[in-house]
Amino acid sequence: MAVDDFEIPRSSKRRLPSFTVSPETFGRGAEAFARFMGTPAFLVGMTVFCAVWLLWNTLLPESWQFDPRSLNFTLLTLILSLQASYAAPLILLAENRSTDRDRVEFEHDRQRAERNLADTEYLAREVAALRIAMREVATRDFIRSELKDLLKELEEERQDENGTDKADPRASEQRRGGPRGG
Repeated sequence: MAVDDFEIPRSSKRRLPSFTVSPETFGRGAEAFARFMGTPAFLVGMTVFCAVWLLWNTLLPESWQFDPRSLNFTLLTLILSLQASYAAPLILLAENRSTDRDRVEFEHDRQRAERNLADTEYLAREVAALRIAMREVATRDFIRSELKDLLKELEEERQDENGTDKADPRASEQRRGGPRGG
């Protein structure tokens, strides 16, 4: 069964052109606009624009004025109100995005600080373990003193075996069989 064109309301046949802007693109645009509004160039430009507008509509003949003073510059007021009504939400959007970025950066900084703390604690434990191990390691002076003690013991044992004192030259001669030539 075919649907007759007259059964479908006309409004549903019409489609408005749709365009999509990603939130990221829109946010970047809002930030750029908010950033531009905070520059001296924008402030000077707005001041010049308003001054020219006011001078034009005040000093020139009424036939040339498009927003006369007699109507309290209604068009200028509307333009500035429109600009402010768009500027405020865009500035808030830019601030929210900045806050979100700061929050993410803070979280990354916190995680980095935690990793650094863990690394530092690990290194401190390792240094402490090395210090403890170094107490058990023989130093050069310790080894020298032990070698000197061993050398003394060996000399004493040799002297005890021979039964003589090495420091006494006569004792060493007697060990060899008496004085030579005698």
